[in-house]
Amino acid sequence: MKVIAIANQKGGVGKTTTAVNLAAAVARRGKRVLLIDTDSQANAGAALGVEVPAERSLYQALIGEARLEDLILPTGRRNLSIVPSHMDLSGVEVELTQSGTHLSCMRDALAGLRAADAYDYVFLDTPPSLGVLMTASLCACDEVLTPMQCEFFSLDGLSKIIYVIQQIRDSGANPELVHEGVLMTMYSNTKLANEVIAQVRENLPGQIYGTVIPRSVRVGEAPSFGKTVLEHDPDSTAAIAYGNAAREFLQRHNHG
Repeated sequence: MKVIAIANQKGGVGKTTTAVNLAAAVARRGKRVLLIDTDSQANAGAALGVEVPAERSLYQALIGEARLEDLILPTGRRNLSIVPSHMDLSGVEVELTQSGTHLSCMRDALAGLRAADAYDYVFLDTPPSLGVLMTASLCACDEVLTPMQCEFFSLDGLSKIIYVIQQIRDSGANPELVHEGVLMTMYSNTKLANEVIAQVRENLPGQIYGTVIPRSVRVGEAPSFGKTVLEHDPDSTAAIAYGNAAREFLQRHNHG
């Protein structure tokens, strides 16, 4: 079982969109996939049309009141399940810091699933910050996939997440943590976008995905229907791109 954090401390880069659609696209390719929403905004569950009872969110697992396995909900899609978030999660950072479990809580919560090898891939949709929940996710995961908008300000966000990954490795909290790759999002065929891609490719050779996710109105529309873009408009450029990204993801993990 591989645990992949979809992480970028910069907001507005298509992080939740990528977590939801990549997880769904990988599940469509026959892999057992669990999506865990670690963001108190709870957008991942809403994007999949999953109603979240307050007592069935990640919050209970992080504070030790429930097993993560008991909080998993179906999404109505084959091979895809979710542990949703809830607004209660916004207050958990203080509790975790005071209890001293902020670095280990997510890893401990995932231990049962790892032992059972219950899924092929677990995707963590992380919050757009470098707070406790992001750090806990990075301490618990095997790999980090960074969605990055095709603009120069995003380069700073990318450098920060790579720096944090290195800090977590060096601290011993997760010494085997790997930065798996960069998926460029919100792409339009402009000189600026292509220059940003070229710069990432130069600085991180072998890490940038060949697939780019284009700007698409369909991506913005899909969550309002509780659907992935693959369901909302399967022939759209974005749906095709996320399908290609899933294929590339599996190829990079020797499952292509």
